[in-house]
Amino acid sequence: MKIRSFVGLAAAASMVLAACGSSSSSTASSTSKAPADITIGTAYSGSGSFATSSLPELDGLKFWITQENKKGGVYVGAYKKRIPVKLVAYNDLSSASTAATLYNQLITQDKVNILVADFGSVLTAPAVSLAEAHKVVLFDQSGTGIPFFSPSNKYIVLCDLPESDIWPDPLAQFLIAKKIKKVAIVYATNDFDQSQAITLKSKLATAGITPVVYEGVPTSTTSYTTILQSVEAKHPDAILELGYQPNDTAFLQNVESAGLHPKMTFTVFPGQLLSLFKSEVGTAGLKYTYTYGTNLYVNYPNVTEGLNSTAFKTQFAAAYPGQLNTLSLLGYNTGLVVEGALRNAKSLSQSAIRAGAQALSGKMTTVDGKFVLDSEGAQVGELLPLAQLFPSSAGVTLHAVYPASQATATAAYPAP
Repeated sequence: MKIRSFVGLAAAASMVLAACGSSSSSTASSTSKAPADITIGTAYSGSGSFATSSLPELDGLKFWITQENKKGGVYVGAYKKRIPVKLVAYNDLSSASTAATLYNQLITQDKVNILVADFGSVLTAPAVSLAEAHKVVLFDQSGTGIPFFSPSNKYIVLCDLPESDIWPDPLAQFLIAKKIKKVAIVYATNDFDQSQAITLKSKLATAGITPVVYEGVPTSTTSYTTILQSVEAKHPDAILELGYQPNDTAFLQNVESAGLHPKMTFTVFPGQLLSLFKSEVGTAGLKYTYTYGTNLYVNYPNVTEGLNSTAFKTQFAAAYPGQLNTLSLLGYNTGLVVEGALRNAKSLSQSAIRAGAQALSGKMTTVDGKFVLDSEGAQVGELLPLAQLFPSSAGVTLHAVYPASQATATAAYPAP
């Protein structure tokens, strides 16, 4: 009770808690009375190590809700009408244990129609098991860890990013194509980053490449000075650090402060939170480094759901000045997936909502790209290109460099 009271106050203070759902909402059907509103429940990180990623994602979801409510609400196919959307959002303080308590509250007490996970695999993990146990669909925004998806779990939909073992494929192929054989891999030991590391190691092995360094570190790591010393002793041609934003920031800062100039440096998050990295690392520490390209920088010409790239960037920037980044796009895209699922669902039962989401697979293109789910609810329609940060009048500008089909510039290797 103490945890619930504290977090409820935190949510109220931040003015995010909008409403509670009715107990009958999850069992509504096309033959029953339509609910007064569709409740979406989520956890978010108002502070702590995940706040810089979680808050923009929440803003993107709130932006979608505002857009729909201007139309009278989200269209619910089971009732052939628009129904207003209300948000129940609790602050988990970047704590997985607190998030677990809050997800349980959203399911068992608030009885929300739609359950949405917080940012990333660490904070999504407790929602996965709870949602499966309660047979509630989890709309997973950016938790891409491989263990979340299995034939036995019918209650998960990965909305916005591919499974994490798909992410490093272009990176591995680039290293192989460039014949870069001395590779150092340092990764945070969580589902998201470790699965990338395993995939990289496996794919490089097919080309006879064995990493000269392959080391896992706690996700809480804030200094890489000692690790970099041992890595440099191996004289690698590429240093790949796989972590969350705080890990990547600390790593790049340590590379810069140590005066190192690797031929190739890769980190995960600059492509998602470029403005933040410019502020915290600086352009000198970012130039010519590599990262994942994201769909914020891609203009999909045949959008079938929601705003196109130009309209989204313009309207979101007007609503949330200075807050536009990849994570805000992901939050908005989560709303679009929820919208499509509710339009297709034959009722508001959780099984019907899950079927409604599956019916979107292969038939929807959004500002985030092609939406395709496999049989386990994992997103497999997106491929994140390898990108590089080049010096520009803006300090640094991101360009996709591999594969050639997505490239907007030629990679500079070794770094000048």
